[in-house]
Amino acid sequence: MANFKILIVEDELIVAKDIQHNLERLGYDVIGIASEMEESLQLVGEKEPDVVLMDIMLRNGESGIDIAEAIRLEFKIPVIFLTAYADVATIEKAKKAESYGYILKPFKSVDLQTTIELAIYKHAKELEVEKERDILANYIDQGETVSNDVFVRTSNKLIKLKKEHILYVEALKDYVIVHLKNQKYTLHTTMKDIESKLGNKDFIRIHRSFIIQMDKVESIELPNLRLEGESQLLPIGGSYKDELFSRINMI
Repeated sequence: MANFKILIVEDELIVAKDIQHNLERLGYDVIGIASEMEESLQLVGEKEPDVVLMDIMLRNGESGIDIAEAIRLEFKIPVIFLTAYADVATIEKAKKAESYGYILKPFKSVDLQTTIELAIYKHAKELEVEKERDILANYIDQGETVSNDVFVRTSNKLIKLKKEHILYVEALKDYVIVHLKNQKYTLHTTMKDIESKLGNKDFIRIHRSFIIQMDKVESIELPNLRLEGESQLLPIGGSYKDELFSRINMI
């Protein structure tokens, strides 16, 4: 286990010292104890902890949830809430602060360790995703040098696809599915984002749930169309029909 650095935000010193003892016994490095927002933000900035353990209810009238939100926005460091309150309202507030864990007092050392390890792991993975998104953004910004390629992320790998191999894109709730001839990829993104990435030179949206590659159209029989080699009919939305027909060369 790595020697992670942890900041404790707790206004009851006896409780804070007990938490510190538990953490140090587990092999963690406690870099400080704070009891209010200004002190918490100062320690986070100076010591750069890997995670913050935050009491939700502080005696001085400040909310641990507000402090957690400030830490998230300014430093992007994961926060785990410690609280003796398990009511629905408190849990909902904690969720909105995008915490990385929620531990009820009194807690066991194993619960503390498990929650910390999972929070740090999740945060590291999120940073990896952000880095990959930056890489993709740089590719997109390069314009024509990569205009014929797009990248999709599957597991922990980025896969390059040729745009001409994409048959169509389908929206499915919070995901989109990129369909190739003998393969498909499910991505957690939006149709609007996919549409901007593919561009409108070779692709066109024919329905709120479908984007197709124009030169793959085999036949049109309103209100549907069929793509080359595909048995499934794709619907043509009424508001997209005129744009589709304006892109078709008819003789």
